[in-house]
Amino acid sequence: MNSIVAIVGRPNVGKSTLFNRLVQRREAIVDSVSGVTRDRHYGKSDWNGKEFSVIDTGGYAIGSDDIFEEEIRKQVNLAIEEADLIVFVVDVEEGITPMDAEVAKILRKVKKPIFVTVNKVDNAMRDADAVEFYNLGLGDYHTISSINGSGTGDLLDALAEKMPAPEENDLEKEELPRFAVVGRPNAGKSSFINALIGEDRNIVTNIAGTTRDSIDTKYNRFGFDFNLIDTAGIRKKSKVKEDLEFYSVMRAVRSIEYADVIILVVDATRGFEGQDQNIFWLAEKNRKGVVILINKWDLVEKETNTMRDFEAMVRKQIEPFTDVPIVFTSVLTKQRIFKAIETAVEVFENRKNKIATSKFNDAMLDIVKSYPPPAIKGKYVKIKYCMQLPTQTPQFAFFCNLPQYVRDPYKRFVENKLREIYNFSGVPITIYFRQK
Repeated sequence: MNSIVAIVGRPNVGKSTLFNRLVQRREAIVDSVSGVTRDRHYGKSDWNGKEFSVIDTGGYAIGSDDIFEEEIRKQVNLAIEEADLIVFVVDVEEGITPMDAEVAKILRKVKKPIFVTVNKVDNAMRDADAVEFYNLGLGDYHTISSINGSGTGDLLDALAEKMPAPEENDLEKEELPRFAVVGRPNAGKSSFINALIGEDRNIVTNIAGTTRDSIDTKYNRFGFDFNLIDTAGIRKKSKVKEDLEFYSVMRAVRSIEYADVIILVVDATRGFEGQDQNIFWLAEKNRKGVVILINKWDLVEKETNTMRDFEAMVRKQIEPFTDVPIVFTSVLTKQRIFKAIETAVEVFENRKNKIATSKFNDAMLDIVKSYPPPAIKGKYVKIKYCMQLPTQTPQFAFFCNLPQYVRDPYKRFVENKLREIYNFSGVPITIYFRQK
C-alpha cells in the first residue's frame, strides 16, 4: 500500500510548485493524472524505492478572507482524514501569519507525521529568518525553495523515512479481495453496501482501520469472502457550498489506493458524467480492477435497445480501456447485486492471471510477426521475445531492436490482441517495449 502525502497551507505559499516538483522530479514518476477535477491535484511519485501519492489541497479557496479561512480549515481537515503524512507549507518572506497559526493549532492535535516546510528560502539570510517557525509548536522544520528545488531532496528523504517499507505492506496484505465502492454523491453507494451486507451484517471480523475505524470489514456473502472498503455514508455533506467534485475525488483517492477492485457506482438517471470518468481514470492509473455498476436502472424509461445504447455510451467515454464489465443494477429491488459481487470477484482473479512465458511467446510472436509495427524513417522494428513481468498487476515486456519507434497505436493493437486471447476483463494492462 502506498502512503498518501498531503500538502496544506494558505494560498500563495508555493504549494502547487512543490506539488509539481514532487510528482515530476524524476523519470520514476509513475503518473500524474491530468484532468482530475479542474487541475492536477493528485499525482504519483516515488523516492528511495517507495511509491507514494501526493495530494495538493490548495487552489480551491476563492472569495473573501473569511471564506478563505473556512476553506483552509476544510482542506486541512481533509488532509488529516485522508493522508498518512502532512506537509505544511509556510512562506519565509511573510513569516507566521494568523492563518498559519490557525492551521498549526489544528495540526498540533494530530498524531500523524507533520513536516513544516518553509518555502522561498534561497539564501543564507532567509535561512536565519526561518528560525521563527519553531514558534508554530510543531517541532523541527525543513527549508526549501520550491522554484529552484533546493532542499526538496532532504524533504523527500525525511518523508520516505516515515513511510512503511514496501515489504511490510505486502505481508499485511491478505489474500481476500478488497473491494472499494466509489462513486459520486447520491449514486447509491450506501444503499448498495446496505443491500449487500443486509441488516444482519454478516461481519466475520473487523480489521482496525488503517485510516478510520472501518476501512476494511470482512464479509461473507453469496459464498464469497471479501473485504469491503466502505467509503460511503461516512460523512454528511457539509452545509457550506463546497466544491463537491474536488472533495469526492480526493476521498475516492484513499479508497482506490487501498483496494484491489473498484466498484464504480453510477447513477443511471444522470448518465456517465465527468466526475464518474475522473474516478474511473484514477482507478485505471492506479492499475486497479474496475467494475462499473449502472445503478437505479429501474428508474430509466426503457425501449428495445436502451441497455445496449447506454453501455455503448459508457464504453465510448472510457476509451481506450474499454474491456471493463458493466453491470446494470437496482439496489432498491436488489436486482443483480449478486452479479455485481460475482463480477468483482472475477476481475480480482483476472488481475492475478499469470501466463507462462513459452505459451505467451507462442501466442503473441505469431501475431506481431504477421502485423509488425509500421516502419518509421525506413527503420523496421523486429520483436524477438516477450514475457509477463513478475509484478503484482499484469505488465508485459516485448523485447525488440528499436523500441523507440513503437508508437501508441501499435501498443494498443498489441493490448487488444492480448485481451482477445487472455481474460483480463476489468484489469488495466501495462505494455513495455524494451531493447533486447
